[in-house]
Amino acid sequence: MTTLHLLATSSAAEQKSAEVTDWAARIGWLVGLALFVALVYWLMREGWKWRGTLQGDLPELHEAPAEPGPVRLTLSGRYHGSTTAGQWLDRIVAHGLGTRSRVELTLTDAGLDVVRPGAADFFVPAAQLREARLDKGIAGKVLTEGGLLVVTWEHGDRLLDSGFRSDHAAEHNEWVDTLNQMINKTEGAR
Repeated sequence: MTTLHLLATSSAAEQKSAEVTDWAARIGWLVGLALFVALVYWLMREGWKWRGTLQGDLPELHEAPAEPGPVRLTLSGRYHGSTTAGQWLDRIVAHGLGTRSRVELTLTDAGLDVVRPGAADFFVPAAQLREARLDKGIAGKVLTEGGLLVVTWEHGDRLLDSGFRSDHAAEHNEWVDTLNQMINKTEGAR
């Protein structure tokens, strides 16, 4: 044998095959990660249920009357949640008020009808409406300045803020004006 051949043979013997992937360790890490994510999700769900329990003193929501009267305004958009009035991060979750959803709002002389596909509908009688304004955030949802229609209303012994965003943001100003005129007229009649 030649020297060159001996060198080639010895270098080939020294080469090792690539490391084999340790599948057991990888699967173990994936299972551990999945369990951690499941634990976090479960804790969030329990926190949501606990918040609902703490807000259990909130009375049942009103249903729309059979004859609400002529329609003043309608709006199609998103419902972003309800909070304690003036505290934009104190989400109300009792009776499904914390569930974000699509929304169809209808304002009549009787009040504000909130229809939410896939979530609980509710009605705010005109006598319980307190204020309407444009704002930028509610319940952890932050939008551009004036991008959110916030309606303040009384339910039981609490004042609540509910946030809506129209599919056509130009409608917000008309809603604020109409709601506030309606509220002022209702307060003047009391």
